[in-house]
Amino acid sequence: MLRFGTPVALYSSVAVTDMFKISTIDTRHKRTLVVEGKLMAPWVNELRTSWKDAFRNLNGRKLVIDVGSLTVISREGEDALLGLMKDGAKFACCGVLTRYVLKRLSRNCHGKTRDDTAPDPTHE
Repeated sequence: MLRFGTPVALYSSVAVTDMFKISTIDTRHKRTLVVEGKLMAPWVNELRTSWKDAFRNLNGRKLVIDVGSLTVISREGEDALLGLMKDGAKFACCGVLTRYVLKRLSRNCHGKTRDDTAPDPTHE
């Protein structure tokens, strides 16, 4: 059985799909961290570091983390988002996945258990 080229193709697709990017957008009233790709180890520490760095020198501006372009959020990623939430981070998002994850983490941040995924009618 001849499999010429398969290992290279698989390796290339894995390397391309594990992408993660954080961009900073500064305006007069707000600094936004735009987080894109897969939020998983080892990128979790990069998000924490970027948030701490962005928090400095805000000069009265708001700091928002835009997670609307995340395609994957691992358990480590959820833990990082929860930690940032507890530290006072504000988030912007669009899409079903990120909105669901942030809503669930927000409930956890306010004292409910992590496994409590029943809809909260007060936040609809």
